[in-house]
Order: sequence, then C-alpha cells, then structure tokens
Amino acid sequence: MTKTLSVLGATGSVGTSTLKVIAHSPERYEVDALVAGSNVAGLAQACRETGAKRAVIGDSTKFEALKDALSDTDVEVSAGREAVLEVARRKVDVLVSAMVGATGLEPTVAGIKAGSNIALANKETMVCAGSLVCALAEKHGSKLLPMDSEHNAIFQVFEQDEPKAVDKVILTASGGPFRTSTLDEMRVATPERALKHPNWSMGQRITIDSASMVNKGLELIEAYHLFPVEPDQLDVLVHPQSIVHGMVRYCDGSLLAHMSVPDMCGPIAHCLSYPTRKSAPVAELDLGMIGRLDFEKPDLSRFPALSLARHVMALGDGAGTVFNAADEVAVDAFLRGHIGFLQIPELLEDVLNRLQAENRLDCSDQLEEILQLDQMARRVANEVIGKMAA
Repeated sequence: MTKTLSVLGATGSVGTSTLKVIAHSPERYEVDALVAGSNVAGLAQACRETGAKRAVIGDSTKFEALKDALSDTDVEVSAGREAVLEVARRKVDVLVSAMVGATGLEPTVAGIKAGSNIALANKETMVCAGSLVCALAEKHGSKLLPMDSEHNAIFQVFEQDEPKAVDKVILTASGGPFRTSTLDEMRVATPERALKHPNWSMGQRITIDSASMVNKGLELIEAYHLFPVEPDQLDVLVHPQSIVHGMVRYCDGSLLAHMSVPDMCGPIAHCLSYPTRKSAPVAELDLGMIGRLDFEKPDLSRFPALSLARHVMALGDGAGTVFNAADEVAVDAFLRGHIGFLQIPELLEDVLNRLQAENRLDCSDQLEEILQLDQMARRVANEVIGKMAA
C-alpha cells in the first residue's frame, strides 16, 4: 500500500536521507508536504523529485524566492511558523520529524494531535517534553517510531510484550573525534577539529554534541521516555566502529544486538515501512571484512555530559528542557569562537544549577510553559556566556 507522508526538515542531513529512501521506492510513498528552514533551492528540488503537493519554508522572508522557484509547478507554496504548523496538523500515515533543535517540538506535537504516526528524529521533542508527548500519543493513537539509529536499534530488539524481562538497555557511542584525546587536547579543540566525526555525516549541532557526548546524554533521556525502563537500566558503551547501534540485555542473560552499517537510510526505511520490512538503499554489512568490534566504557572525566544527563533524568522534564536549550546556545557559542570546547558541559551545568536554585524546573505538562522555560534557559545561557567571555 502507498503511504502518505510529510517531512519536517527535508533539506537537513536526516531529511535528505529520507528523500533518498523515498527515491529508492517512489511507488510506496505519496508525499504530501516538505518543510525546510531556509534552503529554498534544496526544498524546490526535493519537491520536484518527490512530487510533493506542498512546500513550506520556515523563513517567511524566503516566500517569494520559493514561489518563483516552483512557479512552473502545481506545488502549493507557503512560509512562516504558522504555515509549518498548518502542514503538521494535516494527518498523514507518517510525519517525519527531522527539524533541528527545540524548534521541532511544537510541529511534532501538532502532528501527534492530528493522529499521524511520528518518525522521530528530533530527539529534543522527547528531551524537552517526553511525558507530554507520550501522553498525547496514547490519547490520539499516534505511534512514535524512533528514527535515531540507536533508538531505532533498541526499538527493533526490545520485547514490547515482555518489558519486565528487560534487564538493561545499552546505547552505543562512537566516541567521536576526541575518543582518545586528552583533556588538554580537548581544551584547545577548534570547531573544525570537533566537526570531523569519524563515522557519520551529520549537521553541525549534532556533530559537536557527538564530540562532547552531550548527544548521548540527550539520547539517554530520550530512551527513558521511549521505553518502559528506569534510569538505572540505561547504559552507554563506546563502540568506535558504529556497527552495533543498540543492545538489550534480558533477565536470562541473553544480549540482543542490532547491527548495520552506519547509514541513516536504514533506520529511516524501517520507520517508513513499519510494521513491515522493505528493501532500502543501504550497503550490506560484511562482518568478515570488518574483522573486529571493540567496546569500552565511556570516560566520565573527559565526557561529564553523560553524568549530567543522568542528573537531568532525576530532576524531571523541566530539567530536560533547560539541558537542551542551554546546549543549543552553547554549541552556537563554541562554533562562533566565544567559548572553548570543554566549557560546553560547564555551561550546561551552570544554567541548570541556576534555574534549579530559582525553582524554575517544575513546569507542568503544558506546551506553553515548556516553551517559556526553553526561552528562559536560553537567556540565562547567554548571560553566562557573556561572563565567560568577559
């Protein structure tokens, strides 16, 4: 059967991989809408290639440019935040949530309320509002399909009918470009060095977060909401080959692992095809050629964000909102040369402590309050950066 789908973040790294999966089997999908932030040329080309009915550019100043780029087509063109939300409110079989950062939260919630199944690549949605999102998904009959490679791996090997048999959920991490670096080397790391991920080609923010392992901290929080486990049942192993993406250990001692080449087309194809499996544009995994798989425990002294993420889980959803917002500001500041690499987790902890001391973390499960806390955390993070740079 043909599935209807829309893609939020169609020109980003996950979005372009999604378009590759669609192009591999175009007869399976009917594209309702494609959404991008500001990349007019990329969005227009994607609409032509997929036959999308609607194109939305988040940057409202780019409306005329997009309209001109698609003037010889029947594609319906719109722009601005409300236009993004309007598309998200249109029910489709699968809504791909691949916008970057907390900006993807509100459209994803709109899609859930519409009853669309959500192929979730925007981990910030769960980090900022996991309890709210899960409650809304159950209420509106929306299936959350984790698209991040690690969570998709766990989703595939987790015994949903027997969650009490699960002893441990293990996310893997490549270790990034600084897996073997010393603290002194990390202290003087440049953005160019931090952006050289050994295995994955991703956007700037997620690449920097992978280098600091903040990304793995965010993924721990996301996994806590996606799967029926307690925080102490979640673990991380560094696996430099990025072949094993996730593992589940059961009470009988069995350890089930999901393995594939490091290519986002795999988990994307799984989500788009779910609950069946279809062919995907992914290379075959040849373990004989790889020869070995290595694992090691993460060094928490060099990657303190992992310990901080566990503290965030203990504090609740409001802390997740602050953790993510402060990180978005911190990564931008690092890329601009305003703070050093090791100051990223320091900034996150400082902002979290300040807002906890002011009793700001106890926000209710209301989207408006979550968004307000997000903005508050960004203001505090910028204040702290100003003092760091002084």
